[in-house]
Amino acid sequence: MPEHDTRQGAEVAPMRQPLRWLWLAVAIVVVDLGTKALASSLLEYARPLEVLPFFNLTLLHNTGAAFSFLADHPGWQRWFFAAIAVAATVGLTIWMRRLRADEKMLGASLALVIGGALGNLYDRLVHGYVVDFLSFHLAGWYYPAFNVADIGITLGAVGLIVESLFGERRRARRRR
Repeated sequence: MPEHDTRQGAEVAPMRQPLRWLWLAVAIVVVDLGTKALASSLLEYARPLEVLPFFNLTLLHNTGAAFSFLADHPGWQRWFFAAIAVAATVGLTIWMRRLRADEKMLGASLALVIGGALGNLYDRLVHGYVVDFLSFHLAGWYYPAFNVADIGITLGAVGLIVESLFGERRRARRRR
């Protein structure tokens, strides 16, 4: 049964097969794990391979979270971040199941975050650390190394922010 949007006075149907967005999450996981396997087999640990003057491939192992947050702790953080990834994946999948037909960007954004979370979760559970290998730098300043899963999480988060700021307004214009 369609939900009624009282602000616009229009019926908004639930999305048909909202979990179809999970194909995007699977694609992120496959590309992420594939590139990590390549990096792990072709690169020497912590030895940069210059690709461009501002970009290196540098194999690193991160036992912490973003920007190596909590990486210097004795190991409990592995399970803490794994639990967060599982909880986030479950919560975002439940949210995805409730999408309305006009929330396509939201579906894609949720899938990107889910895929990134699962890619890094695999690393934490199997290796005890996350494999990072993309390293950007400029004039002696280095951005922390990252991976394809991190790209998925970041793009998904940006999509969620954009959706929260402009999505309802955009959908309301389309319904008029």
